[in-house]
Amino acid sequence: MSTMAVEDVAVAPVDAGFWTRTRKVGLVLVALGLLGAVLFGALATGEQARFTLSEDSAGAALSIHGTVGAVAFGLVALLAGVAMLAGLPKRWFTLVLGVGLVAFVLSFLCWQVSDAPPGQNFMPLVNILRGTFVLALPLIFGALAGVLCERSGVVNVAIEGQLLMGAFSGALFGSISGSVWVGLVAAAIGGATISLLLAVFAIRYLVDQVVIGIVLNLLAVGVTGFLYERLMQTEADRYNSAPRFGNWEIPLLSDIPLLGPALFQGNIFLYLGLLLVLVLHVGLFRTRWGLRTRAVGEHPTAADTLGVKVLRLRYLNVLLAGVVAGIGGASYTLALYSFTKNMIGGKGFIALAALIFGRWSPTGALLAALFFGFADQLGTYLGAINSIIPSQFLAMLPYLATILAVAGLVGRVRAPAADGKPYIKG
Repeated sequence: MSTMAVEDVAVAPVDAGFWTRTRKVGLVLVALGLLGAVLFGALATGEQARFTLSEDSAGAALSIHGTVGAVAFGLVALLAGVAMLAGLPKRWFTLVLGVGLVAFVLSFLCWQVSDAPPGQNFMPLVNILRGTFVLALPLIFGALAGVLCERSGVVNVAIEGQLLMGAFSGALFGSISGSVWVGLVAAAIGGATISLLLAVFAIRYLVDQVVIGIVLNLLAVGVTGFLYERLMQTEADRYNSAPRFGNWEIPLLSDIPLLGPALFQGNIFLYLGLLLVLVLHVGLFRTRWGLRTRAVGEHPTAADTLGVKVLRLRYLNVLLAGVVAGIGGASYTLALYSFTKNMIGGKGFIALAALIFGRWSPTGALLAALFFGFADQLGTYLGAINSIIPSQFLAMLPYLATILAVAGLVGRVRAPAADGKPYIKG
């Protein structure tokens, strides 16, 4: 066959087949709906499952029969799955998926809350919401640090180390100085130090960005662990007793039912985290800096041609990411706990998953971090009511949610085109 004949042969379009992403997710929702309606419905008791709008069992509450609630919400999840199997329009995918997942969680909670011991068969929604935000805070800061780096074309696997160094620096220098503000600045510098090393090795010396990120995580664990044993553990009163930020109550807004106590009676890290999401979203998509950052992450050669200083912008954004992550680490030691060895415990990698789940967007990263924070808080709540589910599984909930979200719920996502690719100026 001649070359011309080969070129004239029409290539048939690839058939996506029946099992599209929507239908696969629909099948999963059908399975979850059946699990909720049949299993959770059978295990739930005839007691009322109470969801209180306060911090205890008193006050207003939403009550539902345990068995009825488990079955009804399970059926809602089942119907959401059936709608997807029937060929749901793409524009409705996210909404229906959200309804299905929320219904499944409510079915599960109707079983668990109704089956709790007498006096504990209620869920305080204020505490759950407040705990979700508290547990999500380091994930929010870590995911935003990832957004800054990867939108600039630098893979940031070192979020774990940045958070850990921030937590350590905040605790150490906050204790020595007796000032939370000195501790906060030190935490920012600690995170930026790890970022500086990432920037130098990844941008200047072109080291594989994933490899150097893992190495920096190990470096942070080693350095902080060594200094903790030599200083903090032996003289905790002097080196590991940093003052802590108190909660700031915003008048009027703090009186809003449910949302008020959770969102407007928090510490500086809660307000700063939410403000950073807004600032970075506007900055990335509405400013010249954001346009240049996205250009550097997508097509650095073209950006360079237009006069953008590619390497300088990457250095700047990676250092800024370290500052953000360092402050996130300080949300542990300047608001909640004393420093302990490797206290971040993998949260940096969950923040990286939140970054992917949120599609490299500040607002998406926020929602993903809240999702993982809720999974963590749910595990804590179920342990408090002596759930029959093994405690090991409860501790695994946030990581299981991470795997399911990244592997199954995100679908096809595309990172910035130049993400992880070194740029060599011609």
